[in-house]
Amino acid sequence: MPILTLAEAHALAAAAFRRCGAAPASADSTARALVAAEADDLKGHGLSRVPGYAAQLRTGKVVGDARVSVTRPRPGLLAIDAGHGFAYPAIDAALAELPGLARRQGIAAAGIRRSHHCGAAGRPVEVLAEAGCVALLFANTPAAMAPWGGSRAVFGTNPLAFGCPLPGRAPVVVDLALSKVARANIVGARQRGEPIPEGWALDREGRPTTDATDALQGTMVPLGDAKGTALALMVELLAAGLTGGNFAAEASSFLDAEGDPPGTGQLILAIDAAALSPAAPERFAALAGSIETQDGARLPGSRRLDRRARAAREGLAVPDALVAEIEGLA
Repeated sequence: MPILTLAEAHALAAAAFRRCGAAPASADSTARALVAAEADDLKGHGLSRVPGYAAQLRTGKVVGDARVSVTRPRPGLLAIDAGHGFAYPAIDAALAELPGLARRQGIAAAGIRRSHHCGAAGRPVEVLAEAGCVALLFANTPAAMAPWGGSRAVFGTNPLAFGCPLPGRAPVVVDLALSKVARANIVGARQRGEPIPEGWALDREGRPTTDATDALQGTMVPLGDAKGTALALMVELLAAGLTGGNFAAEASSFLDAEGDPPGTGQLILAIDAAALSPAAPERFAALAGSIETQDGARLPGSRRLDRRARAAREGLAVPDALVAEIEGLA
């Protein structure tokens, strides 16, 4: 299995996207996000996405030369149109402006529409937290979960993420999907030809399944049962209803090159961490300390930092078949 440096992995993915029709800036932004996820060992959001993304570029399901449009309908709001391109350039545009807006006004938000898969939702909130903001991200995804008591998928797995700065160290990052597991885990199991644990998903008939293909054709089991679907409804309303994106049931799949662009949405909120209380960052640190001093306890997201450091030091082990597939994309 070849070992790629982060720079080599970025070059590999970005070149493939350019060959398949992505503009250079879009290719670089998207490759950077996928390599960062791979380095954090979030492989379902990493380099395994390159072939699928490339296929969507070739069919026009993702617009390779989309221009991100940013307008300001109110002083603290950014309305961002991703133009049916990749989500990452639109998220980059939000991250470029939100910290300054939050510092000036205390709070700011960016709504992104006509978007696509946003990958590892923790990364944007981490960037904002490093800039001194408490941040939230809500993203809706194509239909994969039924409402509690129902049988037809109307919600996506709808990730939400939270970032909170800690003085002098990496921020707290919470990143979770509202299904029992992220759908990317099932996609990965299908690619590897492996079964999934029972309790992750249901087949098209609503029966528990351990077959990854049947699971992807059926529905996901929500996190926390009825509570998970209530939160999924909240995310649909915030990420799609509020921004002008497609609801989950209106969106085509992120996983194939068929149909129209998904057109999903994201909402990102940034709050100046010291706006309401100058002592807030120190209070955040005190709570974090009370957790970390307990044997066996850790802050959410802390393990990814070790993985990231190891990847930067030792590189990424990428299967030969995946490298060959990416190199052959055109």
